[in-house]
Amino acid sequence: MSVKAFKLVSAVERDMLMGDKSYINIECIECCGKNLYIGTNDCFIYHFLLDEKISTAGKITFAATKQLHKYLGLKKPVSELKAASALTRLLVLCDNTITLVNMMNLEPIPSGAKIKGAVTFTLNENPVSGDPFCVEVCIISVKRRTIQMFMVFEDRVQIVKEVFTPEQPCAVAVDGYYLCLALTTQYIILNYNTGVSQDLFPYCSDEKRPIVKRIGRQEFLLAGPGGLGMFATVDGISQRAPVHWSENVIGAALCFPYVVALDDEFITVHSMLDQQQKQTLPFKEGHILQDFEGKVIVATNKGVYILVPLPLEKQIQDLLAGHRVEEALVLAKGARRNIPKEKFQVMYKRILQQAGFIQFAQLQFLEAKELFR
Repeated sequence: MSVKAFKLVSAVERDMLMGDKSYINIECIECCGKNLYIGTNDCFIYHFLLDEKISTAGKITFAATKQLHKYLGLKKPVSELKAASALTRLLVLCDNTITLVNMMNLEPIPSGAKIKGAVTFTLNENPVSGDPFCVEVCIISVKRRTIQMFMVFEDRVQIVKEVFTPEQPCAVAVDGYYLCLALTTQYIILNYNTGVSQDLFPYCSDEKRPIVKRIGRQEFLLAGPGGLGMFATVDGISQRAPVHWSENVIGAALCFPYVVALDDEFITVHSMLDQQQKQTLPFKEGHILQDFEGKVIVATNKGVYILVPLPLEKQIQDLLAGHRVEEALVLAKGARRNIPKEKFQVMYKRILQQAGFIQFAQLQFLEAKELFR
């Protein structure tokens, strides 16, 4: 049964980025507050300011204003971008080297500090150093079966740890001292401080693209076998039931209480509360799906779009209007962490009352009595 949880809204149109140069493709994106950065296959970084506009009818649109663009001087694609807003730095991966550039003018930092030999990298969102003027970066190294941890400051980088893995890693997410790794044939959790590792489940990276995503403190979301989206904690256990994806998921993102997945043809939305698929949006040629501070962004090679969530209260009212009482109550309970306590209590009482009247009208008197009570 479908719920309208998100609307797809265009953010950056094709001509704003490439004009009539059809060979330009979007390789990666990063969003930090209103700042949207796009890395392309011809070694450029584009910086846009995103402005959200709400019409009197409540319709949301985005106006992107181009600030500047910068050529990095190589004939290689920009493969990854990550913002470190506390340092006003953008970390740019191009040709196996991570360069630090200024977030505002895209100029390389004067010290020229770099991290060389990186296949891919991620930031530790639950850092262990406690230094607010430093970000912790984890890279999969070009050295075989090697992960390296770095501390990145405004103008210098420092290697902290080098860890060897039982097989070649191809994707990584970090939480504190814990690395969640997709290796060649399986997923594992590895504590890089103690060296203790724990196998999660088998997975063949030759057949499918692995997905490893930190979704909260000490919890990860993984693309498992059989088209399952699996949740795993750092202890190697799952506290939630899996969600059923298609076999060829390209990317996944979290926008509580929903898990959003992208495949060749669709964006699918599953609830983390009851694992059911709630919405399907046709979306062809998508190759990037990421969430940034609660904002879910998807991109094709030529354009960038934002998945705008509909207010949870509106979703709950739509479910009640369709007499889907159980789903409405599950969503209402799940909304507790997103809504201030006093406001939630008022809203929840009203929903229980509405649900009670629906059950009463369907002659389900015992259920109605419980809800009224």
